[in-house]
Formats: sequence, structure tokens, C-alpha cells
Amino acid sequence: MRDRSTAIVVRDKKVLMVQVKFGGRLFWQAPGGGVEAGESPEQAVLRELKEECNLDGQIVRALSVATYPDGSREYSYLIKVDEGQNPVMGFDPEFPADDQALQQVRWMALSELGEKDRAFLWQQGLLLVEG
Repeated sequence: MRDRSTAIVVRDKKVLMVQVKFGGRLFWQAPGGGVEAGESPEQAVLRELKEECNLDGQIVRALSVATYPDGSREYSYLIKVDEGQNPVMGFDPEFPADDQALQQVRWMALSELGEKDRAFLWQQGLLLVEG
């Protein structure tokens, strides 16, 4: 497995989330994806945010790093986007155009997310974000 980078973007007490279809099921997750060869985790998180949500962001700080048994890592970063920017669903280049994994992108309150989807946000460091 390869390393991944995840963007935690918070605005007005809502978290930016993308709905993904994978393995016949739908779930919500923070924008992010695999770190490509020759790319840093920081470069990857900003690229993934642009691909999936059509947003340009700035890294505020690192939130967490999880290391898995296979040696791969998942990095998460608190990202700031300008107030004038609004997310627009992008694409995942790892999937064909006629069978895109991305289904929706939107700001969500934690109360709108299921328990499993919230658990991933806690693991990715959302508890370290004020508000």
C-alpha cells in the first residue's frame, strides 16, 4: 500500500467531506488520496484537495501521522481555504470517467455523519482542531 494524505478543512463548524462509492457502498470521508512517486505528503494533500473539490488551500499545520503494519503512512493536515472559495465536485483520476468514485462534495456538520465516518475524522486528528 502507498502513503496517503488527507485534508481536514473546517468552516463555520462544518467539515468539508466527499462522498465516495467504493465496493458497492457509499461513505463520507475527508478529501485525500495517495502520495504519488516523487511527491511529498504536503504536495499530495493540496493536489488531492484541488482534484476532488476544486479548491486551493494552504497548510495550517500537520494533525496526525498513522503508520500501518505494511509500513505505509497516512498523513493528515489542517487546511485553510479562502472564504470566497466554495467546493465543486472534481474527479478521482484513478477511476474511469463513467464509473467515478466521487459522488458528492459538501460542508457537513458532525451530526450529519454516521458514527463510522466520524470515527475516521477523529483518527485523522479532527479532535486537535478548535471549534
